[in-house]
Amino acid sequence: MKSSIYPCIWFDGNAQQAAETYCSAFENSSIQSSNPMVVIFEIMGKKFMGLNGGSHYKPNPSISFFTICASKDQLDAAWNLLLKDGRELMPLNSYPWSDHYGWLEDKYGVSWQLTLGLQSEKKQPDIFPSLLFTGEQNGKAEEAINFYTSLFENSKVEVISKYQSGEQDIEDNIKYAQFTLDGQRISVMDSSHNHAFNFNQGVSLVVNCDTQEQIDYLWLNLTKGGHEDRCGWCQDSFGVSWQIVPTILGKLMADPQKSPKVMEAFMKMTKFDIQALKEAAL
Repeated sequence: MKSSIYPCIWFDGNAQQAAETYCSAFENSSIQSSNPMVVIFEIMGKKFMGLNGGSHYKPNPSISFFTICASKDQLDAAWNLLLKDGRELMPLNSYPWSDHYGWLEDKYGVSWQLTLGLQSEKKQPDIFPSLLFTGEQNGKAEEAINFYTSLFENSKVEVISKYQSGEQDIEDNIKYAQFTLDGQRISVMDSSHNHAFNFNQGVSLVVNCDTQEQIDYLWLNLTKGGHEDRCGWCQDSFGVSWQIVPTILGKLMADPQKSPKVMEAFMKMTKFDIQALKEAAL
């Protein structure tokens, strides 16, 4: 299955401002397109969507962005910019897994883990979503890895590290794991500590699908034990939010003559129906 997966961040009217901040913080970053509802931008060459969805949902640290920086100077500059009017979650310091690492929440509520990578290996700059399984989801990170990698072709588990007896969490919980779904890297962790957050629609994963067959397959599996929502949104059994979107939607919405009728059609949908969208555009 060929699909394009990328994160969407929910904002309260300030997606453009946030995107500009992020593009200033990191190299190889730029805004690709913008309208009052959606901003498409790249960070380190990776695609992101900023959605001006209103005040109903807010990002939280359950999904952060793990960012491997090329140098200490670049990391420090990004840290100082993102921390302005935000808050530290873990101080910028030396840790067993990195010579230079910190975790913060910026003023928009978006969480970032900045690092130079593992001490034992040199890693190229990269950025990817990091999922933290807490509360009722604690201990389910490995189950989630197996589930997600079973759904997408070209998926691969890269790293799994578990807590050992006497460490800071429950034995065999995932300390850190990393995998790819169709080339989109994702990391996961378990945490049995008390946290005032869990997965919500503040950060979702968008999957662009070329065919109705792809949409039907992902929708059926992701909503099993989860929740269906409007306009291609759903939550899986772990509470992680997804947007299952037909690739053709962008082309249809780019046509000013067709877009009003297309929007009227998809606002009535839960799962997207490609044929119905095409018919609405006629």
